[in-house]
Amino acid sequence: MLIDGDLRLERLADNRKNWTISDPDDTSESRVRVGGASMQHCSLAYVDHGLPLTLKAAANTVDDPVMRARNLYTTRYRFHGKYRDALFSGDALTGSASSFRDPAAKVPVRGHFVAGTTAIDVEGSIADVARTGAADLHVRISGETLANLYPFLRLPLPASPSYRIEGHLTHRDSQFDLNDIHGLIGTTDVAGTAAYLDRQPRPLLQVKLHSDLLDVSDLGPLVGITTKSAASDAPPTQEQTNTREAAQTQETQATGDRILPAGVPADSALLPTGQFEGGRLRAIDADAELSAKRFAAPDELVAGNVRVTVRLRDGVITLAPFEVEIAGGRIAATIEIDARQPMLVAHTNIGLHQLRLGQLLPRSSMIVQSQGLLDGELVLNGAGNSVADVAANADGHISAVLSGAQISNLIDAAAGLNGGKVLQVLVGGDKDIPVRCGAAAFDVHDGQGRSTVFVLDTQQTRIDGGGSLDFDHERFDLLVAPQPKHVSVLSLRTPVRLYGTFRHADYELDKKQLALRAGSAIALGLITPAAAFLPFIETGQGKDVDCAQLSEAVLATSTRSPK
Repeated sequence: MLIDGDLRLERLADNRKNWTISDPDDTSESRVRVGGASMQHCSLAYVDHGLPLTLKAAANTVDDPVMRARNLYTTRYRFHGKYRDALFSGDALTGSASSFRDPAAKVPVRGHFVAGTTAIDVEGSIADVARTGAADLHVRISGETLANLYPFLRLPLPASPSYRIEGHLTHRDSQFDLNDIHGLIGTTDVAGTAAYLDRQPRPLLQVKLHSDLLDVSDLGPLVGITTKSAASDAPPTQEQTNTREAAQTQETQATGDRILPAGVPADSALLPTGQFEGGRLRAIDADAELSAKRFAAPDELVAGNVRVTVRLRDGVITLAPFEVEIAGGRIAATIEIDARQPMLVAHTNIGLHQLRLGQLLPRSSMIVQSQGLLDGELVLNGAGNSVADVAANADGHISAVLSGAQISNLIDAAAGLNGGKVLQVLVGGDKDIPVRCGAAAFDVHDGQGRSTVFVLDTQQTRIDGGGSLDFDHERFDLLVAPQPKHVSVLSLRTPVRLYGTFRHADYELDKKQLALRAGSAIALGLITPAAAFLPFIETGQGKDVDCAQLSEAVLATSTRSPK
């Protein structure tokens, strides 16, 4: 038994230790050989300049007669310290053991650990303390945000909402295994396994997690779905991540250096502007498999059967495959992000397969729900530290094909600017109009997209168009020319400009063309009132699109390599 002991241990950054009884410059590995111990009124101070870590602990005999009678816990430890500038404290109970060096001699332990807003409770057994291994513990961890763990684990965890996770932890040598994981992160449930291997030159994290409902607002910052963050590789401190709000302040700032069109509010930004911090991606290797039955994202988007495989090696992260079932179809993507340089380089290939148009568009009680299947491809390569930054200077192409579709008769009448038919629909009700085919394709260079194909062909109207996409300012500007195929009254048949931000769209008529027709109507009206309608009578000049040729043209666009 050690009574009134005072131990002061110190290890320098070059691995010299004050407990090695040999040459003072000896930096070889050493082991404290302790057969067994019982402590009363003892204190311990340990300083490790290599980690860095400072620890102070006080040990005393448990004075609870019930515990002592049951021979559960005999010694109580109270401790506090600092690890990588993060403060921690706690207390622990341990039982007696005949040897701390015998792996078969398990020591019962129960402890409570607090660091910032993070709390950890453990209960189980440890053995072979000298080798810091052979632990078998039930662990429960909870906190205000996962980001608060970064000073300890050096893992790039997001500014999540409050969480509670528990599991079965085993530790042997340099590997930690956490099995039977279950818990909640915000409203997202998680279950699975994880392993952490402390190795050189980088530790390895292996994770397999499943969720019944994954809400991206709980984990969004991890994948950049948030506002722009400050560009800094400096690790956040414990104080900066004590709450979710504080952690979000560190990884976000309103709109950063992004410029939106004049008069457009900041909340019109659609592309994720959350920063991928290259320093964090280079600090660890990882293999992760994530799956979810349902997936809730911003703008009331709900998806199912999400499957993501993530591989991170030496600062290069690959998501392949990244598959999501959505809108009755499927999105399959391959994404690679290279963080080995200060400016991240991203390669993105996203395929849209048989998405149902009616499940993508907002519902309206006045308009029959549009239908149809949408296929497409988005291939973009660019550099930047957020999705928005990559898109702002990306090269590649975008293409989409609509087939087997039906749209609202009201939409078709409005697209053809057929005032008579709009009145008829509003009075007599709406119905579906079959779409023969539709397609759009854009070449993208330096964040600017130019249309190579843009056409929508219904039984009543052919719409040809063209224009541009601006990913830097997140806006579009298209000019479409409707051509009715049948004779109709009150048809304006004039080009329509569609423009706005990716989130907020607007339109306007070609005033010059409209003025010419209006002028003609006024002139004829002076001769005879009935003649005033002649400029608005459409004789039906629209021609059917060759859908097979259209599909071939878009297919040729989508198979072309990015510039």
